[in-house]
Amino acid sequence: MTSATTVAPTAGLDETDRDRLDTAIDDLGAGARTWSALTVGQRATLLRAVRSAVAASAEEWALTAAVSKGLNGAHPLRGEEWLSGPYSALGAIDAYVETLTRLAEGRNPLEGIRIDRAPGGRTRVHAFPLTGIDKVLLSGFTGEVWLEPGVTPRAARAGAGLAQRTPDASGGVGLVLGAGNVTSIPVLDVLYELLAHNRTALLKVNPTQDALVSVFEHAFAPLIEPGFLRIVRGGGDVGAYLTAHPKLAHVHITGSAATFDAITWGTGASGRRRRREDRPLLKKPITAELGGVSPIIVVPGEWTDADLTFQAEHVATMRLQNGGHNCIAGQVVIMSSDWDQADAFRAALRRAYAKAPERAIWYPGSDDRMQRAGDDYPDALVLGDRLLVEIGEGDDATALQNTEYFAPVLGVVEVGGTGQEFLDAAVAHANHELQGTLGANLLIDPATQKALGTGFERAITELRYGSIAINAWTAVGFITPTLTWGAFPGNTLADVGSGIGVVHNALLLDRVERSIMRGPFRPFPRSASSLWLLSLSKGGGGRFTILPKPPWFVTARTGAQVSEGLTRFRADGGVLGLLKTLLRALRA
Repeated sequence: MTSATTVAPTAGLDETDRDRLDTAIDDLGAGARTWSALTVGQRATLLRAVRSAVAASAEEWALTAAVSKGLNGAHPLRGEEWLSGPYSALGAIDAYVETLTRLAEGRNPLEGIRIDRAPGGRTRVHAFPLTGIDKVLLSGFTGEVWLEPGVTPRAARAGAGLAQRTPDASGGVGLVLGAGNVTSIPVLDVLYELLAHNRTALLKVNPTQDALVSVFEHAFAPLIEPGFLRIVRGGGDVGAYLTAHPKLAHVHITGSAATFDAITWGTGASGRRRRREDRPLLKKPITAELGGVSPIIVVPGEWTDADLTFQAEHVATMRLQNGGHNCIAGQVVIMSSDWDQADAFRAALRRAYAKAPERAIWYPGSDDRMQRAGDDYPDALVLGDRLLVEIGEGDDATALQNTEYFAPVLGVVEVGGTGQEFLDAAVAHANHELQGTLGANLLIDPATQKALGTGFERAITELRYGSIAINAWTAVGFITPTLTWGAFPGNTLADVGSGIGVVHNALLLDRVERSIMRGPFRPFPRSASSLWLLSLSKGGGGRFTILPKPPWFVTARTGAQVSEGLTRFRADGGVLGLLKTLLRALRA
């Protein structure tokens, strides 16, 4: 008999179910010993085999995911499933292979990567772009990882590599409770378990992703065959049995704070008592990514009509991508009540939010959350399948700012001031009034940013979020594997907020505080003309990009074809296909 005899029976699980799960855990225990015997170079070779399998499964992955979310083969938003699924996985594998290869050759993962200082005694690693491919595919975007105050550049280099610096020290077997909304999240979390912690992984998929299990089994067969990964289905009863299992050393969950608390403390009166007494039910370490209410700070400036339209579509994308079922979806727009273009931007936002393609609200429980938002704000604009809540003077923004609706609900609030006064007030509002610390977005034109000078970076330093996007959406940081993903440090079991720990982090950096993605305010060709005009006026600060409207915009006409083309290029490197994709992008 396996370890089932040492685990309390769980309602709904019979002996056959428990034996199946126990066998998977025992397989992973043997796999953990095998993993510890592999050299770092052998692990890099193994990941190359995984890459080949993922590339071969990319089309099946994207199409299966699209169908499961109600997006048929002609839906204009089906490209979301290419970028958030196989594209993200392939990019992560490539980045991990590079890190492992450097370590295997006796080099540091940060060799040749620029490292400097950020405000407040922080070390900053310029972690994106690092390859020619990334410089082309995300032209105009740059990314940084900021380490905790006090970490020196020398310490950053010494710590890079995490568990791969001691590959024979096993981390045992970990449990990954997979997310149900974005298909790459579960497998990216598995890769991080293996590479950051030397833990083999039991992945329990969310029931919303049951259709993807066969795809994952094909794509990650090189990890499954030697016992480094097992994938199981099941609901809450399976999750409860596994989190209590004595042979599992660690739990990682992507989900809700309510689920985290149920795992950590238990439920009902006994759970509340345990929490008061600081006696966790869970007896093993746990890390988590739990979402939150993400701000979109709109810094007032002198915007053209094209700027107003483009950035309104940008905001609509932050809320409506994946039907709003994203932990990182922008939910609260923070604007200036003193901006003389505020009314024009509000009008552009209403148009962009209303005209984006409709799609099914597919995530379980979303109808109830939409109803709750409608009850909270009965005067909200109902625009097709979505709500727009504009908080007026005297309105109560508490529900909007403290409820992660996880559905197509977007709100607008105002604070006073312009320039630095507004930016400081907006940062304070985001830090103190909105629930969570996972991600924050900020839109600012280059002339205004230049005028703020060092005050801008000071304000960004005060923004207490684990992922910050400037003239970008934090989801771009999510699909950038050399950046990190997770809540701002400081959360605890008793007050978990947006979670504990980070994932992705393909450079395997230690003591991470946050990641920052910076993008172009204007797309091509306006990025070129505005950069020239700014240089003439000595305004400066613009970013050139060859990207027109990005393919992840919900209003991009060719987004589906471009997203598929970029993924196929990432998979096989076909230059002709990339050229065709870039031509399609110009018609977005």
